[in-house]
Amino acid sequence: MRVPPLAAVVLASLLAGCAGTTANTRGAPSPDASTVDSLFRDYDGPDRPGASVVVIHDGQVVLRRAYGLARLEGHEPATPDSNYRLASLTKQFTATAILLLVQDGRLGLDDRMVDVLPGFPAALREVRVRHLLQHTSGLWDYEEFVPASQPVQVKDRDVLALLSGVDRTYFPPGTAVRYSNSGYAVLALLVEQVSGMPFARFLDERVFVPSGMRSTVAHEEGVSQVPRRAYGYAVDPSGFIPRDQSPTSAVLGDGGIYSSVVDLVAWDRALDSEVLLRTETRKQAWTPPALPNGMSSRYGFGWFVDDDGGRQRLSHHGETCGFTNAIVKYPEQRLSVIVLTNRAGGSPWTLAQGVADLWLDRPAKDGPPTNRPWPFETLPNAH
Repeated sequence: MRVPPLAAVVLASLLAGCAGTTANTRGAPSPDASTVDSLFRDYDGPDRPGASVVVIHDGQVVLRRAYGLARLEGHEPATPDSNYRLASLTKQFTATAILLLVQDGRLGLDDRMVDVLPGFPAALREVRVRHLLQHTSGLWDYEEFVPASQPVQVKDRDVLALLSGVDRTYFPPGTAVRYSNSGYAVLALLVEQVSGMPFARFLDERVFVPSGMRSTVAHEEGVSQVPRRAYGYAVDPSGFIPRDQSPTSAVLGDGGIYSSVVDLVAWDRALDSEVLLRTETRKQAWTPPALPNGMSSRYGFGWFVDDDGGRQRLSHHGETCGFTNAIVKYPEQRLSVIVLTNRAGGSPWTLAQGVADLWLDRPAKDGPPTNRPWPFETLPNAH
């Protein structure tokens, strides 16, 4: 039986209920739940895939809602406990796993991948661990080598095999930014190599349990189960159709975690404490690198990082077969908004920012999102 260190704290936060009265970041009363409900009306109904949303402010859950269905077959309603495939929100967990090994003294951010991961292409000897974390490696996207008709799902180990014949990167490592799912699949293999345990087990023992995430899992078909699982859907002219898996859905490091907004409250608390990472390590993760051309990247270790009107904003979007998700976090304002949906498409990043704007006491913006991090993922190659 798990006894997570943060369990009592998380339970206390959840007792705050769906819509709290905690003051927002400018001292005004918090928005009521009906204001948020209006933003999610497209997900609310008895016949459509759903969404779960949570707002965490000053360490408390001030709003927690769910809409629509977790599974259309059987009309299973979505709840805050529904577990969605996180897609690229997984990358912050993979980055944390690497940083734990760095804190342990078993790995260095400037280690060359050829020196620490057997089988990494010898021609790419200048690629270092930090380059993969920051998407500055120039590593080729493994999806380019996976045909749509692929009969067997690709796994992390297969990604390394797919890259084995690569003899160059898109650009010299460390000189530019190009979002690459390959880098995070390879990082999962590096965790296994250095820790001596499967990636999914490392995450469970070193990240999920210490954080108090009781139902989160890096899912492996036939190995693990996803409790209260939400299933993915897409839209076609006939309505919503099942779209839960693709040839790349079994890769763990870039997008294979399932979690709920309830568990992600525990994750958010762990991020804001030293339960997992020391303060100086966390600061590194939330600081994008300067590039040789004088430009600053907008990606740290598993997070997009930018400035929003003088506020540091952390964010990430995740999109994969049947799921689209977003997280927006303002560390200094102690405000986080997480939106998980089991529908391909949509714009959870706009919804998350719109909800955050309510607590920042500014009107939500209409039209295209202004905060959408670049370069963003799009189907079918996103995770």
